[in-house]
Amino acid sequence: MNKSIEKLLNDQVKYEATASMQYLSMASWADAKGYNGIAEFFYAQSEEERVHMTKLVKFINERSGTVIVPALDKPKADFKSLSELFETFLSSEVFVTEKINHIIFECLQKKDYNVHNFMQWYVTEQLEEEAVARTLLDKLNIIGNDKSGHYLFDRDINTIATEADAPE
Repeated sequence: MNKSIEKLLNDQVKYEATASMQYLSMASWADAKGYNGIAEFFYAQSEEERVHMTKLVKFINERSGTVIVPALDKPKADFKSLSELFETFLSSEVFVTEKINHIIFECLQKKDYNVHNFMQWYVTEQLEEEAVARTLLDKLNIIGNDKSGHYLFDRDINTIATEADAPE
């Protein structure tokens, strides 16, 4: 495996792990505030990011690379509002997309088509993740500060997320 690509993949392991821990922190915040639906959504997002990280680790190992298990910074734990929570979600997904796109770019530059092919799954995944994050944030912006709207959003978040994730 090309060493510069290997480094980028190891960096991506860290980004996926960081997202997983951030979403776990967000789930805990929502749980503590009584937003059970939002908490379950972010617990599931946290697990999904952990799976993405593990998939990268296994790929690096299968390609005879060296995996570097990263140390992580403490994730943000307090949020002023549901909007801030979901703005953080969208920001995280946009950041991860940018990093994946950079890996794709480097793979093409170095003609590493095996890694390029592997990373296509992540490209598709990120399109879906960003769409879900944008849809949920749009819904919250429509609701504004309406407490009954927040209640319904919390109750219906998995349905809203599933609809946003559905193929057209």
